Amino acid sequence: QVQLVESGGDLVQPGGSLRLSCTASGITFRTYFMGWYRQAPGKQRELVGTITRYGNTNYADSVKDRFTISRDNAKNTVYLQMNSLKPEDTAVYYCYARVIGTEFWGQGTQVTVSS
Repeated sequence: QVQLVESGGDLVQPGGSLRLSCTASGITFRTYFMGWYRQAPGKQRELVGTITRYGNTNYADSVKDRFTISRDNAKNTVYLQMNSLKPEDTAVYYCYARVIGTEFWGQGTQVTVSS
């Protein structure tokens, strides 16, 4: 059935970089609006950024100019490149997929930024 699987979460030092991947199955990936969200302990889930089927992106102010979302429709995969990481970026990161009438979520991957 439909599945979104994230990978790439890790422990990284402040100022470091990390790339998350989300691979989808069970959907016509190229038609879906995709996004990344994150949730830190004790905080509400927040939008990180989105990418349309055509590659247009949008980012939260907190990550703008540091994070980049991209997609490879041939691989059914969306990426989140994270640079200049800060401790406040520590969270579980979730992949999101939407088309008219339905939406799906991944299981999440832990990103920890600490020295």
